[in-house]
Amino acid sequence: MGTFGGALVARDIVADGKLAGEVRGEVENAEDGVLIVKRIHVELRLKGGEEHRAVAERLLKVYAKECPLYRSVKAAIEVTSSFTLIPES
Repeated sequence: MGTFGGALVARDIVADGKLAGEVRGEVENAEDGVLIVKRIHVELRLKGGEEHRAVAERLLKVYAKECPLYRSVKAAIEVTSSFTLIPES
């Protein structure tokens, strides 16, 4: 979330207090009975105006290559992410 938020801020989109995320991991049993994380999904939600949608959707496609956590686990764990824009009231 930090890398995505930083990329938004670099593009003059306020993320502080407006960006939230939820991470879900999926585990499977290994042959020896040990649980192993096989997939992680990051769901990002940004409160903002419709004018921010295109930028955020473009960032969603590229931010992971700059994310230290993603780069650390990508060889062993499938990581996906999604984005939802929540209109500000």
